[in-house]
Amino acid sequence: MITLPPSERDLHAYVDGQLNEADRATMDTYLAANPALLQRLRGWQQDAHSLRAGLSGDLHRMPNPQLDPSAIRRRIAQQRTRRIATAAVLLVAVSVGGAGGWQARNMSIGHANPPMADAVQAYRLFAGNAEMASDWSATKTRDVQGWLDTHFARANRLPDLASAGFKPVSGRLTTTEQGPAAMVVYRDEQGRTLSFYIRPPGELNKLLPRGSRRDGDLQADYWSGAGYNYAVVGPADDPAAQAARRAF
Repeated sequence: MITLPPSERDLHAYVDGQLNEADRATMDTYLAANPALLQRLRGWQQDAHSLRAGLSGDLHRMPNPQLDPSAIRRRIAQQRTRRIATAAVLLVAVSVGGAGGWQARNMSIGHANPPMADAVQAYRLFAGNAEMASDWSATKTRDVQGWLDTHFARANRLPDLASAGFKPVSGRLTTTEQGPAAMVVYRDEQGRTLSFYIRPPGELNKLLPRGSRRDGDLQADYWSGAGYNYAVVGPADDPAAQAARRAF
């Protein structure tokens, strides 16, 4: 039950419609005798009405399932799962890409440094010029094997191509990053030449299985043994050179 004069609490209860019928009737009687207070309460009621009208859209809006706490938690979990999955895919892609890139690098190095490429280049530089390949010469000594053994201990023996008409005529020492290399030039009676090349293995010139490859008009037959790489280089399509290759 309210008391008179009404308290602030009673006035707010009246404005908010929270009084019972008896208290409301008592308040109406009191306000009729106090028009100033009645005017103030009507202002309060107007303010309350305006506030309710302004909020009516939000207060009566349908619930948004996207704002439901459980939905929010599920969405966060899904986003976390997607991030983890994306990170995993990126990791795999980087791993595969890295492996593929490394393999491509190795293939590129392999193409840029084919087996015994320096043997082919040495043939092009020296095989046709006996004066340039003059560290050893058949006119000085016949012991070309002894000359090689001086620089390449325990290496495989020099190929004997005499059955195909080719004999050693000159030799030249060269150098590589791994140590000395050498080329021995063979010539037949018609002046055709072949070369035997020996070098230590290296990062880009590892020990090789027996094989052959063509480089322009030249063919390099290569192999490894006793810790060295070897190659015989000569014209690819010359029948005499082909016969010599069958001799070693």
